[in-house]
Amino acid sequence: MHDLPGKLTVEELAALFEGRSRFVERLADWENPLGQARAALRRLPEEQQVEAVNTHPRIGAPRLSAVSAKEQGSGDDPAVLEQLALLNRAYEEKFGFRFLVFVNRRSKVEILEVLRRRIVRSRATELETALDELVAIALDRYRSR
Repeated sequence: MHDLPGKLTVEELAALFEGRSRFVERLADWENPLGQARAALRRLPEEQQVEAVNTHPRIGAPRLSAVSAKEQGSGDDPAVLEQLALLNRAYEEKFGFRFLVFVNRRSKVEILEVLRRRIVRSRATELETALDELVAIALDRYRSR
């Protein structure tokens, strides 16, 4: 990971992680913050892990940051958006945090299928996956700047 920055400000990290959280504030003090992000997330109390995940908007949400809107695309079928909203709510009720996935330019139909597969998993598995996805998104955003 030699192409990662030695330091990033809280503001820079907040843009990469879609919001300011205690995790982002702590990470700004570290050397190689993106290289250490996964390990740092794993060491946080669960409450702070969930806070970091919940800084991201819901997939298919009507109001998104410019970066999230670009990543998620637009012009989707209203039925797909309705299903995403329904399953997002069910996911959050079950797990207590938002469904987070590295979109990686996949369509919302494809993301809907990912959500259907993941909603049946355990909470521990989902939280671990969400933390990995959070870092994958931030790394992609950094490399795409």
